[in-house]
Amino acid sequence: MADNSIFYAKGDSPEMIQAFEHARKTFKYFWRELSWEARRIVPGVDLACVKVAFAQQFPGEEEPTIEHMWINDVYFDGDTVSGTLINDPESLTNVKNGDAVTVPLEQVSDWLMLSMGKTYGGFSIHQLRSTMSPEERASHDEAWGMDFGDYNNIEVVRDQDTHPEHLVEHPMSINMKDGFVKFLQDYPQQMINADEQGYTLLHRETIAGNKTSVVLLLQQGVNTGSKTNSGKTALDFARQLGWEHIIPLLH
Repeated sequence: MADNSIFYAKGDSPEMIQAFEHARKTFKYFWRELSWEARRIVPGVDLACVKVAFAQQFPGEEEPTIEHMWINDVYFDGDTVSGTLINDPESLTNVKNGDAVTVPLEQVSDWLMLSMGKTYGGFSIHQLRSTMSPEERASHDEAWGMDFGDYNNIEVVRDQDTHPEHLVEHPMSINMKDGFVKFLQDYPQQMINADEQGYTLLHRETIAGNKTSVVLLLQQGVNTGSKTNSGKTALDFARQLGWEHIIPLLH
């Protein structure tokens, strides 16, 4: 865990800090959904944004000033989260609304997704809602225009209560198996191509937690030792993101 003074403000309660930590631990599910959203013909996600802890050290102050603000147009490379700031800072002067920002995953303090009128994530929001009266919660939710549901049961994937297996692998990963096989047959070069940062298809599918795709790539003899420019293999990303269903495949 990084130095708490960088990511937590004096006013953050233990309960709110715990909410931040839950958001970071489950961020991989947020990114998994966005990775599949990019492949959908009909969009399934109406809103996807990430709250980030921004810091600035002002002269004469013992500790940096922290502001938690939202970004959208999110991209994740397994280490850092990028996006566009959509809030106006209250005190900070080192960032402004509309800035393109890139921060390490450790600076994420929440994520929120809206799909078919239902929210996922929103840990810090639910922490605040838990301190409200029923009337205050209703007013809060109406102001957001979203159905936040039960703050005691925060969902991170669709139908996780009735289909807990969705916490292991995204259903589209399984359902799109034949399509992925055809893609590899039609574009075999994609198995060895790397982008400017050294990321291969195996890296990206691993970061998204797509076991089926990883298995198919391995069956085609893809090089598991390929490293990004920062020196990371697909196994490195599987370990640091905690994709336990993929780690054994890449050993």
